[in-house]
Amino acid sequence: MRAAAIDLGTVRVGLAVADDLGLLAHPRPHLSGKDGGKLIAELGRVAREEGIDHFVVGLPRRLDGREGPEAKRARAFAAKLAAVTGVSVELMDEWLSTREATARLRERGIKAKEARGLVDSEAAAVLLQSWLDGRKNAP
Repeated sequence: MRAAAIDLGTVRVGLAVADDLGLLAHPRPHLSGKDGGKLIAELGRVAREEGIDHFVVGLPRRLDGREGPEAKRARAFAAKLAAVTGVSVELMDEWLSTREATARLRERGIKAKEARGLVDSEAAAVLLQSWLDGRKNAP
């Protein structure tokens, strides 16, 4: 199974793709989040070209664990992505993925201004790596 993860934003959408062995997540350049139809078409193209057969979409929650409007948007997006592309889609809690992504970029010496354009896909990679690790450790 070849998987990709999506960190859904209204301006930028982070994207990460697993390697062929399904062991490591690799961030890809972010996509525009301004037009949902174009975004889904672009993800469909990525799925076809790279053999993606499973998408993991980040499900944002509030600090108290409840779902807000962002989670509702992610759920609707995931359903539309699955319907249009025919690729299976799974929602996964993205708790603190952006914070971890920011810390990883900082550790690599990437300045805050440059990190703005990278953090979304790095967050998608955090999400995907967590999903991949969970599959490895499953019975």
